[in-house]
Amino acid sequence: MRPAPTILHLDMDAFYASAEQAAKPSLRGKAVVVGGLGPRGVVATASYEARRLGVHSAMPTAQARRLAPNAAYLVPRFSLYRTVSDQVMELLGRLSPLVEPLSLDEAFVDLEAGGTADDSASARATGEGLRVAIRAVTGLSGSVGLAGSKMLAKIASEQAKPDGLVVIEPGTERELLAPMSVRILPGVGPATGDHLRRAGMTTVHDLAEAGEAELVRLVGKAHGHGLFRMALGLDDRPVVAERDAKSVSVEDTFDVDLHDRVRVRAEVERLAVRCVERLRAADRSGRTVVLKVRRYDFSTLTRSETLRGPTDDPTVVREAAARLLESVDTTGGVRLLGVGVTGLADYTQEDLFAQAADAWALAQRALEHHAPAAEGGEEEAVQEPEADSAEQLAARRWPAGHDVHHEEHGHGWVQGSGIGRVTVRFEEPWSAPGRVLTFRIDDPQLRPADPLPLVRESPDYSSWPASLPKSRSSGAAASEGGESSP
Repeated sequence: MRPAPTILHLDMDAFYASAEQAAKPSLRGKAVVVGGLGPRGVVATASYEARRLGVHSAMPTAQARRLAPNAAYLVPRFSLYRTVSDQVMELLGRLSPLVEPLSLDEAFVDLEAGGTADDSASARATGEGLRVAIRAVTGLSGSVGLAGSKMLAKIASEQAKPDGLVVIEPGTERELLAPMSVRILPGVGPATGDHLRRAGMTTVHDLAEAGEAELVRLVGKAHGHGLFRMALGLDDRPVVAERDAKSVSVEDTFDVDLHDRVRVRAEVERLAVRCVERLRAADRSGRTVVLKVRRYDFSTLTRSETLRGPTDDPTVVREAAARLLESVDTTGGVRLLGVGVTGLADYTQEDLFAQAADAWALAQRALEHHAPAAEGGEEEAVQEPEADSAEQLAARRWPAGHDVHHEEHGHGWVQGSGIGRVTVRFEEPWSAPGRVLTFRIDDPQLRPADPLPLVRESPDYSSWPASLPKSRSSGAAASEGGESSP
């Protein structure tokens, strides 16, 4: 534990939904739900307006629609979220060399290591300055927690939500934690929480009173020892700048179970290519290919194959995934497929034979596609995958919420598609709410587009945070609207 609250935890507020509201003037102040929109879709993020109606992350989209039938339901735009995340992480990097990202919208920062804070006043001033900078650069809000440990900084940022800042002063930890639920502590999930509840422990105070020996008896030595320390407010985990990923994977849940074996294989190969794209984006390679198949009855099977060496070759990963599929019984239907790569490394061992085989296969497919019928006979029948309906094709080409550009009307976003039509609202992040027009899904003047920046002209923060006060004597920024130390 540190004697000053110099560990900062930033959590962007309802990140995906807030980014969509910032990009779409007509949705500001309204319920917005971002996630999968099919019958098996799951909510990724809900705006605070939607949360007030009972919608929350990880909820089935079908249930969310019953709770908030008039909300805007949008497909995630990860290219936009990554761009905004990069802007936020760049600002955090200016505060300290020790930044530990937890996700696109969440990170720890060691302010002491960056020399940007050494006491409560300078920590608060830095936190306030960060919130102002994030809003100026991205147009979004983030909540900041400051404390002497990572656990308490994260608890503080939760208390600060939305759009606030909370400082937990050293020495107040036990008093603050005592009435809180045991679930507030890291590592206490639903199962452990229920186990502790059955033992009569529902608050952090109960854990501290029970003592270390009793907690070890209940949950085991390693977990019990750590749980007792956290109940006392003790957490010595450092902020770690490099968090090596253990695996890279992608998966898709299908609206309708896949029965056609050719279609299943085609989806596996497509997922393998997407997985390699993520692998290469991270400048990594992997040695073990993993296939995940969830069948119609919710049973989940995984298969893996370890290669001769690390690779980031799409052909190698695709063929390995296809081989793994051969050992899986897909009779009855498949509802989810996933392809992943583990055993990550920083270099690759190219498989030239696989590359050559891939080129040969492509050439063979081209020849077969254009080959004339055999003399005196008919063309050989080629088994085609299940055909997507016009509605499925439209949904894939024009996902709700995604950006489009019309040659006459300019930039807009898809409100929805169906019955051969796509409805578009034409507006930009800095414009007034725009008008709505409907087009044929094959309108030649309409095309998908890249997201626009959320802020038209981002201010220059190249010298930030040099102007922030560094000590108590320089004074702290006043807290804004309800932000406080507990």
